[in-house]
Amino acid sequence: MSTTGDKAKRATVAIGPLSVDGFQMPDGSYRMSISGTAESVGLTARNAFDFLRSKAAERLLGGGYTGSVSEVEVESAPDQARGQTRIQAIPLNIVSKYWLWQSYRGNKQAFALVDALLEESLERRFDAAFGVERSESDRDALLVQRLERTEADLAALGDAYAELDIRTEREARLEQQLRDAGIEPWQLPEGE
Repeated sequence: MSTTGDKAKRATVAIGPLSVDGFQMPDGSYRMSISGTAESVGLTARNAFDFLRSKAAERLLGGGYTGSVSEVEVESAPDQARGQTRIQAIPLNIVSKYWLWQSYRGNKQAFALVDALLEESLERRFDAAFGVERSESDRDALLVQRLERTEADLAALGDAYAELDIRTEREARLEQQLRDAGIEPWQLPEGE
């Protein structure tokens, strides 16, 4: 990109309570920085880089995906003194696959984000089909509510299963103690 002299434009994008830096490329496509992508779901850029090199990314993104991250030159902000800003950016289809993968792996922030955005996407299509118009601020307020609801549901779900997790952990510890004592926990006593 820097060979043509074109620079990406930066804008703050609201995703419910999150504010992320979004970038519009000279060709009109959108990207997010890899660090912003990971931080949106409570992780570090290193985690996103690892994902991009993984077999999971290869499978989720298809065989033609190379796993490279582009270095993008961004227009200087008016309050920036001097110098060029460069970011490592990925297209939105990769951002969404990363968030989806993190959701699949049990990241509650990613799950809530993916769930809320999916619900909004469906609602936008139904609104269009029925001629319902909503302002972006109304949509954003709904997205915030959805995120909060999903996070609360996940917390309640976690509390409901906490007792089962404690019992499972105790059982595993007891089995290990029996093995350490030379007893196989699930073996029938001799002669039976």
